[in-house]
Amino acid sequence: MGVGHRHNQGHHHHDHDGLLHDHNEEHHDHKRGAFGWWARFRHGVSGMVGGHSHDSAEQIDDALEADAAGRRALLVSLAGLGLTAAGQAVVVALSGSVALLGDTLHNVADALTAVPLLIAFTVARRPATARFTYGFGRAEDLAGLAVLAMITLSCVFAAWASVDRLVHPEHVDRLGAVAAAAVVGFVGNEIVARYRIRVGHQIGSAALVADGLHARADGFTSLAVLLGAAGVAAGWHWADPVIGLAITAAILGVLRSAARVVGARLMDAVDPAVVAEATGTLLHTEGVEAVRELRLRWIGHTLRAEADITVDAGLTLTAAHDVAHAAEAHLLRHIRRLSAATIHTSPARHHPAATTA
Repeated sequence: MGVGHRHNQGHHHHDHDGLLHDHNEEHHDHKRGAFGWWARFRHGVSGMVGGHSHDSAEQIDDALEADAAGRRALLVSLAGLGLTAAGQAVVVALSGSVALLGDTLHNVADALTAVPLLIAFTVARRPATARFTYGFGRAEDLAGLAVLAMITLSCVFAAWASVDRLVHPEHVDRLGAVAAAAVVGFVGNEIVARYRIRVGHQIGSAALVADGLHARADGFTSLAVLLGAAGVAAGWHWADPVIGLAITAAILGVLRSAARVVGARLMDAVDPAVVAEATGTLLHTEGVEAVRELRLRWIGHTLRAEADITVDAGLTLTAAHDVAHAAEAHLLRHIRRLSAATIHTSPARHHPAATTA
């Protein structure tokens, strides 16, 4: 006997984070003790590099609300970085700073990465077709690849500019104005980075998180301009390019973090804690004796589930269907960002090796 049931209507969920985190990794230790200061410091650094949130109460589940939040984050950050780049461009014209020009171009490029993401968010809203039966949510993940390409270009440009500056030193005027513009660039990028990453975690968008990491990488280039200007003011003309190379290494670290986020999403990686919770949710459904198989995957910033559960072999077809329906409703009610579930039932006596409650 086999009964399949599928549903994809809107729903509400109970609390669970389960996004872009691997809960098998070592948890942060905030307890008091001899090494408490180190744990707090490491947690802060982790937030600067990866940008994450443990507050599941801030998570956004409704698909339309999540789309609106994502587009709003992109538009606001686009405007913010546009203003930052415009202010820096004025200082470039006054000072002739090549380093600041490069930083300004970085900020322009970072702002423009919002465009493919906005397009992806729009495309992802299109309904499924006979050709794209799962819909167009993957457009968001493809946009994440574009963001990775932009971070890579930023890294290459920063390295090239630093080496070129070592070989061909440049005189920079108005160091105070250059330093101030660099501070504006760093602060502007960091604010945008935190905003994009926070909203990306809230709505389950790996691409938006990666775009936030891109903004953070460009913030590092602004920091290089600031430190380089300070070095030049102190008479160390080699400071600008050397610090630029150091920042290039920092951008490589950001690229690695972004690549892990986007790559995991493209490979259908799901937090094992979410899988465990979904399994437990199914097992707590009346009539479900075991879970033979459970698969979860991200489609854009929503989850889909496919499960094979075992039920009493003596149940009628109608009764088995009712169990499948109850299991599906249970999943949709309890698993965050789950938009659809397909449940198949099999007679328990044919599968003695199944996972039981």
